[in-house]
Amino acid sequence: MLINNMNWIILFIISLLPLIGLLPTGLPMTHDGSDHVARIANFFLSLSEGNVIPRWASNLNWGYGHPILMFLYPMSSYIGSLFHALGFSFVDATKIVFGVSYIASVLAMYVWIKAAFGERAGIIAALLYGFAPYRFVDLYVRGAIGEHVAFIFPPLICYFLYLLARASQNKINKKSLYVISASFSTAALILSHNAIAIMFLPIIALYVLYIFFTDAKKSMLFLALSVFCIVFGFGLSAFFWMPALFEGKFTLRDIVTQDGVNGRFVPWTWFFYSPWNYGQGNDITKSVGIASWIGLIASCFVVWKIKERSVRMFIIAGMSIFIMSIFMMTSASGFIWQKISLLQKFQFPWRFLSVTVFISAILSGVSIASIIERKIYGKRIVGNYLVIIFCIVTVITTMNMWKPKGYTAKPDSYYSGVYESTTDTGESSPIWSVRFMEHFPTASMDIASGSVLITKGRRTTTVREYVLNAKEPARLVENTLYFPGWKVYVDGIQTGVQFQDPTYRGLITFRVTEGEHTVRIVFEDTKMRRISNMISLASIGILGLMLIVVSLWKKRT
Repeated sequence: MLINNMNWIILFIISLLPLIGLLPTGLPMTHDGSDHVARIANFFLSLSEGNVIPRWASNLNWGYGHPILMFLYPMSSYIGSLFHALGFSFVDATKIVFGVSYIASVLAMYVWIKAAFGERAGIIAALLYGFAPYRFVDLYVRGAIGEHVAFIFPPLICYFLYLLARASQNKINKKSLYVISASFSTAALILSHNAIAIMFLPIIALYVLYIFFTDAKKSMLFLALSVFCIVFGFGLSAFFWMPALFEGKFTLRDIVTQDGVNGRFVPWTWFFYSPWNYGQGNDITKSVGIASWIGLIASCFVVWKIKERSVRMFIIAGMSIFIMSIFMMTSASGFIWQKISLLQKFQFPWRFLSVTVFISAILSGVSIASIIERKIYGKRIVGNYLVIIFCIVTVITTMNMWKPKGYTAKPDSYYSGVYESTTDTGESSPIWSVRFMEHFPTASMDIASGSVLITKGRRTTTVREYVLNAKEPARLVENTLYFPGWKVYVDGIQTGVQFQDPTYRGLITFRVTEGEHTVRIVFEDTKMRRISNMISLASIGILGLMLIVVSLWKKRT
């Protein structure tokens, strides 16, 4: 028990080392760092106004607002908003999200691999998972907060599925707990990053099949419960992915991402060595890592020597996925990217490095531990020393990556006020609008025609109120980008909205008759959003009811 506890402590301390780059005052200079802070600030503003599911970023896009919160992973924004509510600035809250998720991902990998393959395998896999070069690209070069948070959940899902397999086979009375945990972990993965979830869910499905034939010993109960976990993971996260999927047709998503992979494929040699730098996407290192390659070589040796069929099958499957992920990042896979439109949503092929990090860490941990513990090579080497040496190599070969190229020091108001960006490349902008606004609005409401006295009332993220005194029939322009859900009520009666006038392209325009009017412009949930909310609430209710029923049953027995 003491050794187990020490492993946790040691991994935690080692995981703190690369985070020293987050300690200096200011925000690390990364590709997307500032934009993530601005998103969290807009997300928190909406939350603070009582919107449990923030969908509209009112201060983005030069103050015209933007629907980006509907389409980009909300998990990191929920966590960042929590830390801001606890008193941290938006910048510090964002840095804490990066730091906490990094440590959590390392510990999640350890707990899974330790349970499935032993302590040595767990330690090696955890460190390789945390100290792969791509992890520091995400942290200190790209500032990819969504991917960074998503790294927590694939090993966590696999861990709960493994426990579920053991419980199903041994009739352990904790199946409901594991089902609920796996369901929420699946939902968290989907909410953490759209593309990463799409990449990893097939791998998780393959893992379910693996433990179905091994640890679960073909238990149909386990297979059914695993499907239940995945289905309820989608159900819990439906409030996000359903509107993002079905209302994405109203955005420039398909136009902006079309052919986006061209020119972004990775040369084969870059996986073995590509220099560390702070350049843009095509320039950043795509190296798998020295320690990972050593572990992968060990995997080949183990497959050749080991006699245990289950371990050999696991390693062969893992190597196949690793090779496929490498292939998908090279120009040789171009025809696949062209044929499968879903892949276009990934934006760049080298996003598959997330898969190579995951698979290489697992293979290395399992293979090196197998060499030590099964005496595959001569005498039983002093295993702990070999593990320590390998872990030291894993850590020190990335030391030059533990820092950003610099820091920016800006007040919170810079991020929480009107922000001169949509914080994406325009893929979330409505198809009837310009891709980016390029100026601030002159006022919250303009007069397109007629003579009107405008008195501004309450204005929140989702509500704009005015009193209008029109001396003649008039046409007004609310300087807010239109997206389905925005409705205009004049004197309590919904009126028509026009948003395709070339002069006011994409903005909410409406008409009023002569006289005094109260106008209320509200962003409401569409039918699709209401259905998705109901599915998520129903999923929570069913899982909660299941937990209550199981608890009552235990008390009776």
